[in-house]
Amino acid sequence: MSIPSELLQEIDAFLLANGMADTTFGRQVANDGKLIARLRSGKGITTSTVEKIRDYIKTNTSPGGAPDALPASPEVLERIAGALERLAPEAKAGDNLGDADAFVWHADGLRLEAVKKVSRIDIILLKGIDEQADRLLDNTLRFAKGLPANNALLWGARGTGKSSLVKAVHAKVLKKFPKLALVEIHREDLPTLPKLLSLLRQSDRYCLLFCDDLSFESSDASYKSLKAVLEGGIEGRPDNVIFYATSNRRHLMARDMIENERSTAINPSEAVEEKVSLSDRFGLWLGFHNHDQDTYLAIVDGYAKHFKLKSPKINLKAEAIEWSMTRGSRSGRVAWQYIQDLAGRLGKPLG
Repeated sequence: MSIPSELLQEIDAFLLANGMADTTFGRQVANDGKLIARLRSGKGITTSTVEKIRDYIKTNTSPGGAPDALPASPEVLERIAGALERLAPEAKAGDNLGDADAFVWHADGLRLEAVKKVSRIDIILLKGIDEQADRLLDNTLRFAKGLPANNALLWGARGTGKSSLVKAVHAKVLKKFPKLALVEIHREDLPTLPKLLSLLRQSDRYCLLFCDDLSFESSDASYKSLKAVLEGGIEGRPDNVIFYATSNRRHLMARDMIENERSTAINPSEAVEEKVSLSDRFGLWLGFHNHDQDTYLAIVDGYAKHFKLKSPKINLKAEAIEWSMTRGSRSGRVAWQYIQDLAGRLGKPLG
């Protein structure tokens, strides 16, 4: 939902009366130090967050304390605005798309930040997802060649290599097509996606736009802007941009959210269809599932060979199985965590 016009006034009045910083207020209310900064930049807010803010102000305002809203005096408002402007850091200039091969989008300043070294592993080390890797690589190669390609949704179990595959595929294609840039947008910054696309549209680089751990809650309406951008909007997706997302949910929302829509709507089928149709905007669906023990051990063995961690003192198989049992899971992430532990014990860096 949009920000109620009086909400920022109530917040500013409370901060002024209590001498509290924006970041402290955000952490106290929602464990989010950037909450107020995003509100000031015009981002949307959920109904539950509005209620949390007002409950916090009410609970922490003593009788005769801060007023519910700022006085209407123009002089007071001007003084507060001036103070906020002096305290606010200067906006940083965004990096140029030619400065690096990977970037992170910062919605607070509507700018791109170059990432000099991407945290990723080689695609040959990703085991048990060969079919998914082949299909995503083929789709990305076609895009980098300027041919038609689909937006991709990588969904499934936690820790099975979804985001690792996106970054690994980008690295492999980049060797042959150096004009392919990787641009990450955080899920909470999706309302600014149209502005990001306007910026990327002006570039002569092909841009792989990536959103990790994408999902939506019942009170979140930002999925509507994403739907319009992916397909169906007037401008649509720029020809030089493709969108890849990872999610633990196939339809990007919790099952109870879908069931709630079905039970409360006048026309249940239409209510569910409107939300579930977001995943239909992704032409390529790739499912990721929990690994069996053989695949898990193959991942561990591949890492150990690559980083030269084999030792006659280490029973790699037994240790890896015990590690997975203590974690209650067999996945690429659990295998990597074991390898980090092993490398630390052997005194060998992973690089």
